[in-house]
Amino acid sequence: MGVHTKQTVKYRCERYPSGNKYYYKQEIITHDTWENIESLQWSTPRPITRKTFLAKKQQGYKIEYVDIQKPPAELIPFTRDE
Repeated sequence: MGVHTKQTVKYRCERYPSGNKYYYKQEIITHDTWENIESLQWSTPRPITRKTFLAKKQQGYKIEYVDIQKPPAELIPFTRDE
């Protein structure tokens, strides 16, 4: 894999209704060759620290904010049949 440039990497911040924020790095990867544009896609997000996210933002890397609107998990009580 070649060296990533500002065009082939992005940093994302996922913001949740609870106020929690999670930070990730994604890189463009290929499943064939770099010449085959159809084979390019963003890699699986890898967790990074807030400090890294802010440093990369300062350095001018692509940043995206994603607001996650998932409702909280539903709790399902397990009852024992007596």
